Amino acid sequence: MNETLNNLYELVIERRQNSEPNSYTSYLFEKGLDKILKKCGEECSEMIIAAKNGDNDELKNEISDLIYHVIVLCAEQGLEWREVEEVLSARGKKSGNLKKFHNSENDML
Repeated sequence: MNETLNNLYELVIERRQNSEPNSYTSYLFEKGLDKILKKCGEECSEMIIAAKNGDNDELKNEISDLIYHVIVLCAEQGLEWREVEEVLSARGKKSGNLKKFHNSENDML
């Protein structure tokens, strides 16, 4: 699927297995799930503010930060990135599900 995100996931997995000094990713794994979740929440809030302010330069950075922290969360939870991509791919193939969307927010695309 997306080579950039797959490469990032592999790097995150490497940092989880082999901690590197001065690595922010290693630091997150050392601090654990609560820290990772806190960072996901912070980045999500910052993304929302950037979007509301109409600042696309800031928005692209905050989206990138959020995606990075979500990938770290996946690694922490033992969720393979390909599993997330499979869900997105399946949703991208759906069509004509507007009525279902109103009943369930699980099928967003």
